Formats: sequence, structure tokens, C-alpha cells
Amino acid sequence: MNDTEDTTPRPAPTGQPKAGDRRRARILAMQGLYQRHFTKSPISDIEAEFMVDNDMAKVDSLYFRDVLRGVHREQAELDKLIEPFLDRPLLEVDPVELAIVRVGAYELRHRMDVPYKVVINEGIELAKRFGGTEGHKFVNSVLDKLGRRLRLAETRPR
Repeated sequence: MNDTEDTTPRPAPTGQPKAGDRRRARILAMQGLYQRHFTKSPISDIEAEFMVDNDMAKVDSLYFRDVLRGVHREQAELDKLIEPFLDRPLLEVDPVELAIVRVGAYELRHRMDVPYKVVINEGIELAKRFGGTEGHKFVNSVLDKLGRRLRLAETRPR
């Protein structure tokens, strides 16, 4: 498969996906985007490598593919969405935290099946696990502000 093939998000299989399977999909997507940042390898090669090198039995592989491909495909648009909420130039953002914020931005924009609070909490947890000491605060701030813009119906006070 090449990078230009249709990567339209597909609905989740019937039944509710398990939260842990989605969490593992996010982790792998973030790691794949981080790898892409440095290697510039085709995203299809990174996807294939991750599918072979990881136990995908407990990973929502459709979600992994959707997020990985979607963030790659829309990176420029996602960066434009997040830039107003950054406290530094985009090029100065830690690559791990940037990958996490891009994943969250993609989910906020396209994955309405995931509540905005879940997107933010998952981003915070990824940053605590993989980011710098205070990275989770940065991720929280950016995703919260972006969520208020993209998910107005969910974030509006009642």
C-alpha cells in the first residue's frame, strides 16, 4: 500500500472497542509518528513494521491505522489548528509531545465517538508516560483549548 491510497476512517467493528485496546492503539500511533518525525520513512512502512513487531491481539488495529494515517495525511492542517495554543514555536515543541498533541488533535477533529474529555485524559497519560517531566501540563493545555474550539457542543457550560 502506498501513502496516497484511500485512508478514509472506517467505523469501528460492531460492539464497543475496549478502552485498553484503544489506548494501546494510541500508544503505537504516537510512537509511529515519533519515528516518522526522525526517519522520514513512508508511513506505510512504519505501519507495516509496527503491525509485525507488536502483538496486535490486544490493540484496536483499525483505530491504530486510522490515527497513524490520518495524522500523517493531515499533519499540516492539524499543526495549523494547534499552533495558536502553543507557548513556543512548533519547531521547538518536543517531538514526543508534538506527536501526542497531533494524535489528540486528530481525535478531537475526526473521532466524535471519543468524548473530548477522554481525548484529553489519554493525551495527558501518554505525556506522563513518554514525555518530559512537565509535558503532561503542556499537552493538557493545548488539547483543552483545542477541544473547546472543535467540540463546542461538548464543552459548552450547561
